[in-house]
Amino acid sequence: MRIGELAEATGTTPRALRHYEQAGLITSERAANGYRLYGADSAVRVRNVRHLLDVGLTLDDVRVFLPCLDGDVTAGPVSEQALKVAADRLAVLEARIAAQVAVRDRLARALRDATDGARQGHARTRDRARPAA
Repeated sequence: MRIGELAEATGTTPRALRHYEQAGLITSERAANGYRLYGADSAVRVRNVRHLLDVGLTLDDVRVFLPCLDGDVTAGPVSEQALKVAADRLAVLEARIAAQVAVRDRLARALRDATDGARQGHARTRDRARPAA
């Protein structure tokens, strides 16, 4: 099948398929007119790649799963290397989340301080404008 047909069959884009091919995750042959031609088994492989990307792995991470991309990646036995890649990726994501939470907390604190400071400044201005009794 041609790249557009594979893209449609797998819910992806031709650009993504070219990217997967460049990363060595899928292969194609070239027709006489230069078009990429993919085998029917490529659809299973692309769906598996997309599944692994959807759970948070990167294309580099997915390479570890190459031996099982042509079958059901969710049903087969998991290798120690695959478990390590997944655990490492989870650690990276957790660190990023923690860093983002810290940034959010600093911004929220700065916003509170600025809001409180503006209220206090407004109150001082208002108090100066009142005549003393």
